[in-house]
Amino acid sequence: MVKDPVCGMAVDEKSGLKLTLEGKTYFFCSPHCLDRFRRENKIITAQVPVCEISYHGPFYKNKTFIVSVILLGLVLLSYRFPILLAFRKALFAYFKTIWWAVLLGLFLGGLIEHYIPPQYISFVLAQGRKRTIFYSVILGFLMSACSHGILALSIQLHKKGAANPGVVAFLLASPWANMTLTVVLFGFFGIKAFFIIISALLIAMNTGFIFQFLEKKNLIEKNQNTVLLDKDFSLKEDVKRRLSKYSFSAKNLRQDIKGIFEGMVSLSNMVLWWILIGIGLASLAGAYIPSHIFHSYLGPSLIGLLATLILATIIEVCSEGSSPLAFEIFRQTGALGNSFVFLMAGVVTDYTEIGLLWHNVGRRVALWLPMVTVPQVIILGIIANIIF
Repeated sequence: MVKDPVCGMAVDEKSGLKLTLEGKTYFFCSPHCLDRFRRENKIITAQVPVCEISYHGPFYKNKTFIVSVILLGLVLLSYRFPILLAFRKALFAYFKTIWWAVLLGLFLGGLIEHYIPPQYISFVLAQGRKRTIFYSVILGFLMSACSHGILALSIQLHKKGAANPGVVAFLLASPWANMTLTVVLFGFFGIKAFFIIISALLIAMNTGFIFQFLEKKNLIEKNQNTVLLDKDFSLKEDVKRRLSKYSFSAKNLRQDIKGIFEGMVSLSNMVLWWILIGIGLASLAGAYIPSHIFHSYLGPSLIGLLATLILATIIEVCSEGSSPLAFEIFRQTGALGNSFVFLMAGVVTDYTEIGLLWHNVGRRVALWLPMVTVPQVIILGIIANIIF
């Protein structure tokens, strides 16, 4: 596997796009990245023989297509085999819950891809300073998308050059500390929601600082997409310069729409198949794990917290979808700490998120995420059970 020089995504040398120039070969995950590479490096068609550019293999090798076909096949079989009916209902319920969040995440990612230069992300989120983590957490708080919707944005920030500690802090802050979920959590838990929100922000900041330390010690990967800026670079002046050169016209509007759409497609190729895998596994768990197990083994004890951690890892799909079940755990057991662990564990141990980090950001980043965050979640869960 090699890395796309534009987005940093891992690419299979046999099925990816390939461009050979001056004896050096570059591989790309999509035509969008290839076209952008050629534009940024001012490569004209005449410079590169057509035979030296190979395109993706057949569509049936696309990972999103493969996962989609498997899920669709199970849905179709459910009309013939009643045992799969529960899976189909759970799958449709999950899609109904999160489709808008995923679409919103891809759309915002497309906007970032088209409008936000890499220099801006590197300037704000790639500095090796503590305020970088604060910026990341604040940005996560301002996002109103669930954990799976925020995945697309996180990977897009990585592509644009955000430092990996900032990407992780952003990913942790958004699902349970964003403004939309703040209202939802207060609706369920009342004043006790303060503990959940503040604890989520605290974990995001602590983890970001720890990842900065790990990055300095070369224990995690550094983002190769980060742009080195001149010392006299001014974000304000650069924005003014770009705006002064832009003119509103039908032609520019068409180009903008096309650019946003291409950014969404490129991003969906990176994250959508992982999200579909997560939804499929969660649907199986939701359909075939008896609900009484959740209430019988999730008491306010260390064993109960660990059981909650395991179950949340399996069934977490979306912030909005997990909130009611977390409240039901609290209503049945009176253990706020268990509800907190249920909510947070889905973010810090979710196989979809860890898989995306492993595949797109770095293997060591993905491995360190649960090692750094899970102890914090357990400790704060114990504190919540003691206090409340």
